[in-house]
Amino acid sequence: MKGLQKQVDDWTKDNGGYWKPHAILARLMEEVGELAREVNHKFGPKKKKSTEGEKELGDEMADIIFTLICLANSQKIDLDKYFAKMMQKLISRDKDRWKKK
Repeated sequence: MKGLQKQVDDWTKDNGGYWKPHAILARLMEEVGELAREVNHKFGPKKKKSTEGEKELGDEMADIIFTLICLANSQKIDLDKYFAKMMQKLISRDKDRWKKK
C-alpha cells in the first residue's frame, strides 16, 4: 500500500493538502453510504429511481480506499504495517474458526 499512499500524498499535496481528520471521516462515511446504496440497489430490495443512473461498485470502493488513505496519510499511519499486523492477528486468532477448504 506504500505506493498507493505515496500516490495519494503526491496528489493531495498538489491539490490543497489534507482536510482535518473529522472532515475526512465524514467524507469516508459518505462514500461508504454510496457503496451501501449501490449494493442495496443491486442485491437488495431497494430499486433505483428512474432518475438515478447506474454506478459501478468498483468506483465506489475506490472512493472509499482513496479517502481512507487520506485519513491514514494525514495521521502518518503506515497502512502496510497495520495491514500486516491485522492479517497476522487473523491467521493466529482465527486459525481454527473457519472450515478449511
